[in-house]
Amino acid sequence: MTTFDDILEEAGKFGRCQKRIFALLCMVSMPWAGVYVGIVFQGFTPDHWCRDPGVAERRRACGWSLADSRRLTLPRVNSSGVLQHSSCEQYEVDWNTTALTCDSVELELSKTPTTACRDGWEYDYEGRQSFVTEFDLVCSDGWLVDMYQATLNVGFLVGSIAIGYLADRFGRKMSFLMSNLLNGIAGILVAVAPNYVSLLVFRTFYGFGVKGGWVAGYVLITEIVGVEYRRTVGVLYQMFFSVGILLLPLLAYFITDWRWLQVVITAPYIIFLSYYWFIPESPRWLLSQNNSTKAVEITEAMAKENKMTLSKNIETLKDDNADSTTASFMDLIRTPKMRKHTLILSYNWFTSAVVYQGLIMRLGILGGNVYIDFLISGLVEFPAAFLILFTIERIGRRYPFAAANIVAGASCFITAFIPESMFWFKTVVACIGRLGITMAFEMVVFVNTELYPTFVRNLGVSVCSTLCDVGGIVAPFLLYRLAVIWLELPLIIFGSLAFVAGGLVLLLPETRGVPLPDTIDDIEFPERAKENAALKNQQLTNLLPTSNVTTNKDPATV
Repeated sequence: MTTFDDILEEAGKFGRCQKRIFALLCMVSMPWAGVYVGIVFQGFTPDHWCRDPGVAERRRACGWSLADSRRLTLPRVNSSGVLQHSSCEQYEVDWNTTALTCDSVELELSKTPTTACRDGWEYDYEGRQSFVTEFDLVCSDGWLVDMYQATLNVGFLVGSIAIGYLADRFGRKMSFLMSNLLNGIAGILVAVAPNYVSLLVFRTFYGFGVKGGWVAGYVLITEIVGVEYRRTVGVLYQMFFSVGILLLPLLAYFITDWRWLQVVITAPYIIFLSYYWFIPESPRWLLSQNNSTKAVEITEAMAKENKMTLSKNIETLKDDNADSTTASFMDLIRTPKMRKHTLILSYNWFTSAVVYQGLIMRLGILGGNVYIDFLISGLVEFPAAFLILFTIERIGRRYPFAAANIVAGASCFITAFIPESMFWFKTVVACIGRLGITMAFEMVVFVNTELYPTFVRNLGVSVCSTLCDVGGIVAPFLLYRLAVIWLELPLIIFGSLAFVAGGLVLLLPETRGVPLPDTIDDIEFPERAKENAALKNQQLTNLLPTSNVTTNKDPATV
């Protein structure tokens, strides 16, 4: 029997064909960044205060500037220990009838009762519009902004499971294309949503397709390259998400309306439908469906594009996983080490999502230049992929993975207590934290695959990664609600989560240089697996023909 990995030796493990497909699929990671963290710009909450027609009239009559108007007519409140003008209350004053002067020095209103905003809000947003300013999602309705991100992650959670199933049932290519069709439709519906409730519904469907399509692309590219290239293409495929992170603030700066920004983020998904003519179905999947004829046809086309020649071995091409054992959830928790791996990896998926999304969304509430801050923080993501590729084969997986989490946690703690006067130092430390959690997020993906046996590997990754989406649902509530109490409080929570994650990673076994496990026994009794591997190598050595030994001797000694 000839396996697909055997044929790739002849067709090319990462030839011109695979590079072309890889380049096309990497484009899919870029718009996902806009979907994933676009809330920073689309849901930006600018400075705001109660709209009062009487105040506006008096401002015109008295010639007050906007700053004077806010200083004179807004009540002051204590926010996180700082006295500032209220965003949610106004004085109960009838500015049209009350005998008030135009004195721009001070109006004595400190004993005047206050009330909640009655006529909406005014925003300091320079001609821009976010969905927060359009739907007035501030003050008592501020929590509804959290739902924008939470509903997306609900879509991620359901979509990754559903489309994962469809990819196994109907193929990687078809699932990828159907996901992008759904993305195009749902994304445009988000852009034209008439009210916030419909916006959240469409946003959920958007999340359903976006993550599932991204995962289908990830699976497709890793299935058509040689084993030794899978990790590299996987890490680089994720790195293009960081390219999207860099492009997003540039787009948001020049596109002032959140609806048009949504259209621009969605447009690539419509373009990706053209991939129907440019990418093939996965031959591995076709083999698993006993469609060896089509698998051979695609493999021959790949070899031709790679300018390679296939031997007649392709005629005996079979699925190398055809006899695999059926997996169940209980396999993940039945035995001690499998249970430990499942719990630790699930927690790391959760932590990576909470801290990563939290640190990015935090940029929108800091009060600085959100475009520059976002761009700077995005730049630090690029070294993450290269640090991973540099360290995992030299140092291993466990220590870089643990260090990335611990560095992220320490940076969060330190950043929380650096005073605002040390702005650049605070920014540098925060960026180091962003680098750490980006490394941790990218590493958990392939570490997860190396700690489960073959027959349960896909299920294990699917189950553990659902905690990533749960983390995404929790993250906006943790950030925005806790920041109301103290702006830096979310950082303390993020730091604690990351520290614990780093410590737990140290309890996992090192997988560098260790063959991928095939059975649960390989996980539970690793020493026995090593002995079996050594025994097989010894048996192969004993089977070598003795002629190989004699022909290597110096002729003068024979």
